[in-house]
Amino acid sequence: MKINNLLVVMRGGGDLATGVAERLFRAGFAIVILEIEKPTAIRLPVSFARAVYEGRAIVEGIEAILVPSWGKVKVIIEQKKIPVLIDPQAVCIEKLSPQVLIDAILAKRNLGTRINQAPLVIGLGPGFVAGEDVDVVIETMRGHNLGRVYYRGQAIPNTGIPGEVGGESLRRLLQAPVEGRIIPIRKIGDLVKEGEEVAKVGETPVIAQISGVLRGLIYPQSWVKKGMKVGDIDPRGVKDYCFTISDKARSIGGGVLEAICAYLNSR
Repeated sequence: MKINNLLVVMRGGGDLATGVAERLFRAGFAIVILEIEKPTAIRLPVSFARAVYEGRAIVEGIEAILVPSWGKVKVIIEQKKIPVLIDPQAVCIEKLSPQVLIDAILAKRNLGTRINQAPLVIGLGPGFVAGEDVDVVIETMRGHNLGRVYYRGQAIPNTGIPGEVGGESLRRLLQAPVEGRIIPIRKIGDLVKEGEEVAKVGETPVIAQISGVLRGLIYPQSWVKKGMKVGDIDPRGVKDYCFTISDKARSIGGGVLEAICAYLNSR
């Protein structure tokens, strides 16, 4: 089976999913992304999920296009672009008949992906058991095992504590102080200082806990719940990191590529 004849369907189009999609797309695979009606992606400049809001999204030169139905998918693939389809329940999988299905929702639990939905089913991160509900699991936890391929068992359980970036973990996150609609004050790529207001939820300010570059912020006017992650500050302060795929996403993408190549070699 040639790579350029192999269809990969991905559930999720956030920044980590986009890193996987970018790596597979450049390797020659045809990619389809399934998303929810209102994605909660934080790192919007490097998330193909942004196409749901804006009709299209370009990440590192690769264009994703929102399509109205599964019947339009082939046209976009033939244009050497990535179709994005709103399909929260992934009902179109049966119609598309992909060779590979990747659950890249990163929900820390399985939201309905089954091992019999495609010849090769891959789950990213905790919530999946290789050999039971998926064929393969890819490690998403920062550290020694990031990007590791598990053919049996599962990834490291979710700790609830984000990985360190530039020596910061929890403090780099921006969380909604109340439930309501978020209104940005600063934009992604801006340098912000500790104690600075970067957004509002209703009339309540969202305050930066550290200084750095605003690397991510949920889509403007999104409805958020109290405590929900709405943004991310990178203490390293490098603006370019906001607009390019992360080392973590590329590592996970490498693990996925390994799993697919191993599957093809086994055939």
